Amino acid sequence: MRVVKEAEERRNEIIDAADELFGQKGFDGTSTKDILEKVGIARGTLYHHFKSKEDIMDALIDRYSVRLLGTAQEIATDKSIPVVERIIRVVMALNLSGGNSKEIMEHIHKPQNALMHQKIEKIIINGVTPILTGIIHEGIQQGLFHTPYPYECMEMVVIYANTVFDDDMVQMTNEERASRIQAFVFNVERLLGVKSGTLIDVMQMFGSG
Repeated sequence: MRVVKEAEERRNEIIDAADELFGQKGFDGTSTKDILEKVGIARGTLYHHFKSKEDIMDALIDRYSVRLLGTAQEIATDKSIPVVERIIRVVMALNLSGGNSKEIMEHIHKPQNALMHQKIEKIIINGVTPILTGIIHEGIQQGLFHTPYPYECMEMVVIYANTVFDDDMVQMTNEERASRIQAFVFNVERLLGVKSGTLIDVMQMFGSG
């Protein structure tokens, strides 16, 4: 007897299968036939929900985005957390250097998932910058930060952190990484117009003392 499922349930099954297969074989190494066999559906059923394998990947990335950005937004709006601590927690949640969604980042960092990596990075840059900017505006109102360019400052911070501290992009020794972290904190403090040492706790975000 043929099993008929609701459209959303079937769509999620396809995304789940693709998620698992991309993790095992990579996006490039996974065929639509692999996904069909994994879900146990006909090709017509798959194309009823998705136009192509790339379309499935985009849906998977959308799912990742909800997890990556949703947690960060929740932290950003929690007024019980001090402003500086919120900045640190948001960046950790977005996993710019390891955090709540570590498995997602390990998944997309595989060489065969390069296109997924590129798309996720775009989402992080465009998604985290306004989240952090909102916190910076609070800090400005509280007299903690002094910058006429809160969005641009956070854009610089996110792009640098998401590039230089991405092991796939820049290979560093532990000593070089420690030096980059110190320089990063030093310059972020100046971008935000705060005194030296204000953001020193950000060092812990990168696993450095």
